[in-house]
Amino acid sequence: MLTHPTLDQLRALKLDGMARALEEQRTQPVCQDLAFEDRLGLLVDRERHWRDSRRLDRLLRAAKLKHGDACLEDVHYSPGRGLDKRLVAMLSAGDWIRQAQSLLLTGATGVGKTWLACALGQHACRQGFPVLYQRVPRLTEALRIAHADGSFGKLLAQLARIEVLILDDWGMTPLDQAARHDLLEVIDDRTTSKSTIITSQLPIEHWHAWLNDPTVADAILDRLVHRSHRIALKGESLRKKQPEKPKNDDAS
Repeated sequence: MLTHPTLDQLRALKLDGMARALEEQRTQPVCQDLAFEDRLGLLVDRERHWRDSRRLDRLLRAAKLKHGDACLEDVHYSPGRGLDKRLVAMLSAGDWIRQAQSLLLTGATGVGKTWLACALGQHACRQGFPVLYQRVPRLTEALRIAHADGSFGKLLAQLARIEVLILDDWGMTPLDQAARHDLLEVIDDRTTSKSTIITSQLPIEHWHAWLNDPTVADAILDRLVHRSHRIALKGESLRKKQPEKPKNDDAS
């Protein structure tokens, strides 16, 4: 029997999906009755699915999504929430990513901005796009440290390669002059080539004041706003609607 040497060679070639499928075929008598071409087709299909699954796992780990279980299939379109099914369906197709457009998600705290951004990020991973979730306060701190240790250019290059960059908590904390210019560098690298999702409690018309520098604000907003889709979520905080955990009765 040449099965074991064949399995070893498949694994050496990193064809793990085919190796597993071949092992399974050996234990399934029905496969013995299939023609060679049919069995080979099953092996190839298994390898393709194996690689797709491994790639998705890698993309999801690298994305570092805050809500890793968020997905578009679970989106709630409650009346008054301000969420258009047609727009979400259009975004799910992924053309906005291929066309390097951005998405601006605004609304009060707790309305589901971050969750929806992560759901879109997860869906982008499923379509094969590299995604990265970052909170703006932590990103600006990472950029500040990168200046100090000489890795600023490397970090910018890494961010520029991400197909969908999720910037959460935009407008949450004040920015100093260095942070404003760093954000401009990040956004400028993505203009016309990559997509950005921004979530913010601040309405878009207040972003200029938050950036607090007319020249930098004009440059950032010009790059973001004119090639973007907008979703303004409304309604009460979804956190208030979560059922409370039952309290344990006292033993006495």
